[in-house]
Amino acid sequence: MKLIIFDIDGTLVYSERLDSQCFADTYQEVYKKPFPSIDWTRYPHVVDTIIFSTVIEEHFRRKPDQAEMDDFQALFCERITAQRKKRPQEFKEVPGAKQMVEQLLQDAGYVVGIGTGGWSGPARIKLKHVGIPDEELILSAADRRHSREDILQAAIEEAAERYDGFEQIVYVGDALWDVQTTRNMQLDFIGMRRKRDVEVLLQAGASQVFADYLQPDHFLEAIERAKPPR
Repeated sequence: MKLIIFDIDGTLVYSERLDSQCFADTYQEVYKKPFPSIDWTRYPHVVDTIIFSTVIEEHFRRKPDQAEMDDFQALFCERITAQRKKRPQEFKEVPGAKQMVEQLLQDAGYVVGIGTGGWSGPARIKLKHVGIPDEELILSAADRRHSREDILQAAIEEAAERYDGFEQIVYVGDALWDVQTTRNMQLDFIGMRRKRDVEVLLQAGASQVFADYLQPDHFLEAIERAKPPR
């Protein structure tokens, strides 16, 4: 049995940074201060918990408590839901993603998980919008977690509690931080770059990078060949 864990943004769904802007707009509405940047590379970890905490500390010289973070997440969820109702065509699946996830779920040889740097509420909204069934997935998100390593480790541990063991664990992600995380953890990795700039991840150390899931057999073959980034 193999465990396949997917990132969400840029890997299964995309919104041309509209969701990122919703995060910034929610912050500005609540705190009446400009959000510093939606270039997530400026933050210590590309994890919603850390991004939110970092900006609160920069502006107010304090750490947010969990209740404050939960309240912010709820408002963020309201905003991205409203945007999907207003402009549904802007929030899309990476071509073939839904079919690929469903195909893996139907195969007893695979367990499918989600490991996202976003919070769980927004993650479920994004998956639901493109018809990916989150009820059958192991979902590990940024709630109360502070690094992408923490998030992936939690997904692996939850899967291990439900199943007897895995001969292979593969993470599928689209960003440089996904390459770094899987290198740190020595997890097998497959890259996804829907804009077809596959050299970004190849140069970072990934051995295989796709632009979509429209050739399922090729993706399944890539799982067999997957290895940690060099």
